[in-house]
Amino acid sequence: MLADEPILLGDQPVAWTVSARATPASLPQWSAYFSAGTPPEAVTDFLLALEDRRDPAHGYAGPQAVLDALADGGWIRDIDTPTAMSDPRLAATMALNALPDEGIHDGDPLVLHPEVEAAGWQAWCEPRMGGGLLWAAMFSASTPHDLVAAFAASLASPAPVLRHTLPESSEGQLTVQPTV
Repeated sequence: MLADEPILLGDQPVAWTVSARATPASLPQWSAYFSAGTPPEAVTDFLLALEDRRDPAHGYAGPQAVLDALADGGWIRDIDTPTAMSDPRLAATMALNALPDEGIHDGDPLVLHPEVEAAGWQAWCEPRMGGGLLWAAMFSASTPHDLVAAFAASLASPAPVLRHTLPESSEGQLTVQPTV
């Protein structure tokens, strides 16, 4: 069930939010948002990386960890935006961009300042240009880069995944292998 006034990632309503908090009553130190169509393997790998951390709120890896994870999966860098990469078929993209002003929760006081343009990782899949998003994910500015890198590595992995149905918009974009 989605909220009456959902946060939107592009045209996709947020289905899941993951936040790190010092206490259950405190404001989030960082947040990650996923629409319903986000590949479950990528969300799972993000959550497993979070579970493995001693300190879920702080990370010490830089943004290059995310770019390296995507490059290791064969993604290509955007010539005009060095912090953006796309899969070789240009259907999915992940980029470190300015975040929207509304709805994205982050505990860094500098990020909360109205004159600061906070940058966070955003990922989306648009199999057909102008055909709408299939899914989207967004990570607030303080989300540790190593957690985002776990999501990115899973997203860029060439390993086959099981799907019972394929979105119509992905026709010609996926390699289909029969199951044994």
